[in-house]
Amino acid sequence: MVTQQHGDGPAFGGSISFSKVVDLSWPVHPGIPQWPGDPAVGFETVANFKDDGYFLRRFSMGEHSGTHLSAPSGFQQGAPGHEAFSSQDLVRPAVVIDIAIQAKADPDYALTMNDILDWESGHGPVPQGCLVLLRTGWQAKWGRPMDYLGGTNAAQLHFPGFGLDATQILLEGRKIAGLGADTAGAEPGADTDFSVSRYALENRLIVLENLTNLELLPLTGALLVVGLLRLDGGSGGPASVTALVP
Repeated sequence: MVTQQHGDGPAFGGSISFSKVVDLSWPVHPGIPQWPGDPAVGFETVANFKDDGYFLRRFSMGEHSGTHLSAPSGFQQGAPGHEAFSSQDLVRPAVVIDIAIQAKADPDYALTMNDILDWESGHGPVPQGCLVLLRTGWQAKWGRPMDYLGGTNAAQLHFPGFGLDATQILLEGRKIAGLGADTAGAEPGADTDFSVSRYALENRLIVLENLTNLELLPLTGALLVVGLLRLDGGSGGPASVTALVP
């Protein structure tokens, strides 16, 4: 059982028990899908056992590569980076909305209000203060970057995501704390205005992208712990996302 406080503030307090721990983050390596134009992922050996007696690498990557958490500063000049989120903000109950069937039929599918109502008809209202995770089935394409992104040009990408209207209802009507998706963006790839990301980050919501293993989570009841590589002044950064499953 996970006992949490829900609402506009951080979700913490109470006791936590769980039966399973699920890693929702992808390993980082040079072959992962990359948003067109983003810096390449690179590793360089700077010390080795033969010459130095130990092994050490330098790595470089874009702030939005791999599993990551976006920061408000990415879309709003003068907005905060990861300092907008305290450690307490990053421990949240989570629900999973599964749109894999719709996404298989339409790679540009956007979550709708009807999808939310269908979910609520079986599981009750989306809890205040939770993270809403969107399972699209896109993680199966991760090893094929072209299929995962749906194109090579940033103006011609195709993958599913949250619809703006649905996101507004989730924030204003359900008072959620954030969004997460198993795709390269919070909104569908065809949304070149990044409308959902902009709206969510302007309202200081958590936005997680490139998640994996969402099929291992219950539709409700898991607790997420988001660990950040806090890059000072950045637009976002790599995240290690762990789910505690009751």
